[in-house]
Amino acid sequence: MKILLICIGKLDKKLFAPACEEYAKRIGRFCDFEVRQLAEGPVPRSDSEIPRCLAQEAEKILSLIQRMDTVIPLCIEGKSQNSESFAAKLGKLRDEGAQRIVFVIGSSHGLDPSVVARANQTLSMSEMTFPHQLARVMFLE
Repeated sequence: MKILLICIGKLDKKLFAPACEEYAKRIGRFCDFEVRQLAEGPVPRSDSEIPRCLAQEAEKILSLIQRMDTVIPLCIEGKSQNSESFAAKLGKLRDEGAQRIVFVIGSSHGLDPSVVARANQTLSMSEMTFPHQLARVMFLE
């Protein structure tokens, strides 16, 4: 099974990148794992510009998703799962023949509705909000 993690924005090279690299290496022992880091859209000057920026990011995200992919964006309105049920869900997807599972972590402004609409399901790591760089570390762990 293949797993792709699509992330918007760069990681802090000193603080977050080493942890992400270590966890990605560990995951790679169990599946074909890849991280695609995409550039964040232009910084919005006002809240009214956020939807346009998210739409630009969504175009990049959706261009990496194939028709048969199982897509699971991480978003606060998603379903929370404990580690055991999450592992069981991944095992079930594998057993059902999922070729590639694509997880998506958006920018600091979240995800465009078009990305969420493409989802097979959504996942929330917590009811709390975390910086997207930290969320990447937590998800990989």
